[in-house]
Amino acid sequence: MVDMKIRKALVLGSFWFCASFCIGAPVANTFLPVVPVPAEYSVGEGYFYFNADMKFGVENESQLRMVSDFVTLLGRQTGFIPSIMIGSETADVRLKTVTSLPDEAYNLIVTSEKILIESAGDAGFFYALQSLRQLLPAGVVEGKKQNRTMEYKIPVMTVNDRPRFGYRGLMIDVSRYFMPKHNLLKIIDAASFLKINKIHLHLVDDNGWRLEIKKYPRLTQVGAWRVKRDEPFPNRRNQEEGEPVSVGGYYTQNDMREIIRFAALRQIEIIPEIEMPAHTNSSLAAYPELACPVVDRFIGVLPGIGGKNSEIVYCAGNDSVFSFLEDVIDEVSELFPSKYIHLGGDEASKVNWAKCPKCRARMEAEHIEHTEELQSYFMTRMSNYVRSKGKEVMGWDELTNSTLPEGAIIYGWQGFGKAALKAAAQGHRFIMTPARILYFIRYQGPQWFEPLTYFGNNTLKDVYTYEPVQEEWNPVYEDLLMGVQASMWTEFCNSPDDVEYQLFPRLLALSDIAWAKKGTKDWPDFLKRIDKVLPHIEAMDITCARSMYNIDHKVTPKGKKLMVELSCIRPDVEIRYTEDGTEPIASSSLYASPLTVKSTTCIKAATFMNGEKMGETLLLDLQWNKATGKEVLASNEKRYVLTNGVRGSLRHTDFEWAGWYDEDASFVLDMGKRTPVKEVRIGCITNSGMAVHKPSLIRLSVSNNKKTFVPVGEITFSQEDIFKNRTAVEDAVFSGLDLNARYLKLEMENPGLCPIGDIREDQKIWMYFDELIVN
Repeated sequence: MVDMKIRKALVLGSFWFCASFCIGAPVANTFLPVVPVPAEYSVGEGYFYFNADMKFGVENESQLRMVSDFVTLLGRQTGFIPSIMIGSETADVRLKTVTSLPDEAYNLIVTSEKILIESAGDAGFFYALQSLRQLLPAGVVEGKKQNRTMEYKIPVMTVNDRPRFGYRGLMIDVSRYFMPKHNLLKIIDAASFLKINKIHLHLVDDNGWRLEIKKYPRLTQVGAWRVKRDEPFPNRRNQEEGEPVSVGGYYTQNDMREIIRFAALRQIEIIPEIEMPAHTNSSLAAYPELACPVVDRFIGVLPGIGGKNSEIVYCAGNDSVFSFLEDVIDEVSELFPSKYIHLGGDEASKVNWAKCPKCRARMEAEHIEHTEELQSYFMTRMSNYVRSKGKEVMGWDELTNSTLPEGAIIYGWQGFGKAALKAAAQGHRFIMTPARILYFIRYQGPQWFEPLTYFGNNTLKDVYTYEPVQEEWNPVYEDLLMGVQASMWTEFCNSPDDVEYQLFPRLLALSDIAWAKKGTKDWPDFLKRIDKVLPHIEAMDITCARSMYNIDHKVTPKGKKLMVELSCIRPDVEIRYTEDGTEPIASSSLYASPLTVKSTTCIKAATFMNGEKMGETLLLDLQWNKATGKEVLASNEKRYVLTNGVRGSLRHTDFEWAGWYDEDASFVLDMGKRTPVKEVRIGCITNSGMAVHKPSLIRLSVSNNKKTFVPVGEITFSQEDIFKNRTAVEDAVFSGLDLNARYLKLEMENPGLCPIGDIREDQKIWMYFDELIVN
């Protein structure tokens, strides 16, 4: 018999569940440190205590396995292992099947004496246990040995929880950086802890084929290995024929079965991606006959972006390509229980298709007029084969550039993912993984403190505040949205720690937006919750970034002075600073409003909580010269960085560089009055891998009326110097001047496309400039 206290809780819980889910009644706003935030909950007075005498009651073997895992790990830390009974209704913690609950939903009813967990199936029970994990002290279910005198308790509460989206995903790119199996399992475990239920494995790309295919052993013998290059990913030159390869790895089919089993026990579905027709240099290195016959260069596994070699794709006119891919799909379909297979379909160059006689013959035979539709033919043919295996097809949003394969599920990734709406307009389901928000390869904090990557910032706050369903959407689209996914591309990762650093804590924000009800975002509350949950993640021996504690800065010229603004995405920290170059401490000046600087000043600042330093020290070494604080006349919105006293870093996206793309650049400095000038410097940056280069010419002119400018000097750079493979900052210097002028005009000529043989051959270039220094 169930005792009276638990019976009363059941009655109240059932009534509360109906009131909450049926008529949307508000609930108490008592803090509960769980990520993702439960749909509905109420916290009462008192606690339930875990102890050596307690008993768990389960209904079947499946529940027994989940609870056994829980109590075993609990025992490693506490020293006691509670007993488990099948069929007991008097247990202290009881699991009960309630078939009327939605899929993945659970109820968690906790009194001071009993815990009742209700769910319709294994997923809900598992998620309830994850909530319990998070409410116990960090390390309990990570098996860490801690103080066994600690009290293991959770608050009295009622939780009625269910996810917003059925698809809550994480894509891990194991091609660019091969993630060892045991490290991948650790990330899967952490993802399940956050109620993520889909792991999308990017198994195939130009940089490595990561899955054993028994019929084609060269895919892993050759395609899984690349040359060692120590430069950053975009700067790596391609493999030369005969050059030894040593970097890589792959999963055997037995490895993958183990990964799939491990994930399934944690309610995670592993979705394989077999990329086509592009991003396939790894398989073409193994079987070059599958490329178009017009390709006349060596095909190797790419160590980096690949330049022109990335244009080499499967030949759409060669039937052997389809036979090969069908054989691959046969083995993938048998190996992966998932009902989905992702076929990629992104960034496919048509350069070789346009020249290939086999592709032209295919287009003529199929009455195809454009190469984009040739890709549609390719993807439709392969999609039909995948569907014949009883699977559903997924693909990136470039598939919307032509006729979509029947039933294809589209991942919206470009920009803010809006291309996926083109698929939704045709009735296709879709998943949002916008690069501008949910690509975790991007910087997660002030770039001066972050490991080198590329593009801009996707901070923890950016991820958390993202709302996938936009107001301007056709209402029909929301019904077709399956969910959201974070995508962890690994070009710049060289170790499992690098991957973990990029994933955490941002994956906590992804889990929240995937699970929590629409319209419930509360940034300060989320921060309080992750402060309690992150110690659990760290107890799993996972590296977590502390970027959310680092300081952003903006220094702008204002009335011949500089205004210094400091900020942090965490509103609950203090920013302490010094202006004499000393390290800030808890008693240093408290930043409360923008600072005004009139001369050379070294500002150091850091965040503090309860007297403890939380982030890195920001160093702003503001160097004064005759141009500092003066107005720059230009159409570029970043023109203020040219005279703000701050030098840019090696990251041209760090917000301290003013950029011009595929055009000449010019700007005018207003000195305010006629001023003696002996030297003029302008900072330039080169990042060859990202097609960022110096100009071919810089011209300096002067004027006193802002109308007539007189040239006074030119600096030119040779092609060899401009396109040298490097990442570097250097100043272009006009010295030995004897001028007296108010206006200085700088004009920069764009050197044009990257030359033949360059890493970014035929690419348009960026020119970036930072500090204009006048002495």
